[in-house]
Amino acid sequence: MLTKLPININDLLHQRTVESERIEYKAGWNPEAILHTLCAFANDFHNIGGGYILIGLDEQQGQPQLPPVGLLPQQIDSIQKELLNLGYSAIFPHYHPLTATYEIQGKTILVLWAPGGEMRPYRAKLSLSDKKSDWGYYLRKHTSTVKASGEDERELLGLAASVPFDDRYRQTARLDDLSPRLMRDFLEEVNSELASEAQLFELETLARRMNIVGGPSEMVLPKNVGLLFFNPHPEQFFPATQIDIVYFSDGVGGDRFEEKIFKGPLGRITRDALAYIQSNYIKEGVIKLAHQAEVERFWNFPFAAIEEAVVNAVYHRSYQIREPIEIRIDRQALVVLSFPGPDRAIRLQDLQSGNAVSRRYRNRRIGEFLKELELTEGRSTGIPKILRMMQQNGSPPPEFETDDDRSYFLIRLPIHQGFEQVTEQVTEQVTEQVNNQVSATTLALLEALATQPLSTKMLLQTLSLLHRPTFMDNYLKPAVAAGLVEMTEPDSPRSPTQKYRLTVLGQNALLANKRA
Repeated sequence: MLTKLPININDLLHQRTVESERIEYKAGWNPEAILHTLCAFANDFHNIGGGYILIGLDEQQGQPQLPPVGLLPQQIDSIQKELLNLGYSAIFPHYHPLTATYEIQGKTILVLWAPGGEMRPYRAKLSLSDKKSDWGYYLRKHTSTVKASGEDERELLGLAASVPFDDRYRQTARLDDLSPRLMRDFLEEVNSELASEAQLFELETLARRMNIVGGPSEMVLPKNVGLLFFNPHPEQFFPATQIDIVYFSDGVGGDRFEEKIFKGPLGRITRDALAYIQSNYIKEGVIKLAHQAEVERFWNFPFAAIEEAVVNAVYHRSYQIREPIEIRIDRQALVVLSFPGPDRAIRLQDLQSGNAVSRRYRNRRIGEFLKELELTEGRSTGIPKILRMMQQNGSPPPEFETDDDRSYFLIRLPIHQGFEQVTEQVTEQVTEQVNNQVSATTLALLEALATQPLSTKMLLQTLSLLHRPTFMDNYLKPAVAAGLVEMTEPDSPRSPTQKYRLTVLGQNALLANKRA
């Protein structure tokens, strides 16, 4: 019996990180109805990760009613014994949910965690009162459990022929390929009820609680999702599991570009890549308009739209295809490219209008962990949010591209058109400044920072300088004072990871100097 589940009980009660269709509340023990719901969650028709049944908790219009009805200790013991028997005799293949008890407002409830099964399709007895009862397949339709029939049954049998890639065992991996530190850090970060006990568990016990391993004790195998999130180097199992960011300072056809590659656990590289983009490439534009007192403010690219595009790629790419996620940035657009493309049932025109809906996700378990990290909401909200954020920023609409074979998916976020006006205004200012004020030493510093941000130590090496005070007085301080260079961490000037980068003014100073 589990004492804690790898999810915060308050998230279940308030439906924060788990969709309502994945939760069912039962005031008491109703074995036949609960059996059918367990069967539906095990079949996981929409690949959204199974579900939870909370026994001892009444509901009204889909919302739990507090305080709970609660269960007595002897009831819980009886229910668990009956569940064990039902898992062998009333559902096939055999299936057993994981259980945990919780105290809510002085009452005890029993939670059944029913992940999507590894041997679906599952079928259950139609009736427990009839010993000769027929069997049927069950699935979830919104917040209800229904018996599959007709086209739904045929589709279930077809879909269930294979376990999704991220939920499969990795035959070439071992249990100790999973990092207990990464697992515990994750549980702490998502505020899991399991976090407080994680230090006490053996690796196998903790991994089973998190449903990232399977198989008998003598041959425990990690699942692909476990290796992607909790192995320090998942690329050794899944080549090209990385995010490449390429910035073309002179345009895609130019000779100059800077590249940053992120490798490591999936959750970490997703956040690190987004932080890198936000720190280095997100700029605010300000235009003073002649006909109004207020200035117009906007971003070159709205960060919320970038976040959705990148997380969408991490969520929906195939980790069997040896191609990284690539993010290309230039003065015209930010492009996110991943492989393969969306399901054939989704039309490009529906994506462009924000009306595309897919309930059959390629990587359901990856989606679960991304939702726990609050990087995605799921439920097909990503594309509509990209459209909404671009519109709110005053940017041109995003563009979505794939081919007939759906071999790739490209999201293009055009730069805000106002940045052309900002650039023109800045270039005029800079041309005069370059001609009259910017010294040769400052220009040398700008050249050193042309491709990427650098630390003070790296700048000294690049400029072949040994005397730090001379560098500060003749190079760095004048450039910062002129607004040509800025800190990457302005709120922490003495940070050991502090670097310096060109501002928009500095970038245009270089351009103006070349033209002069």
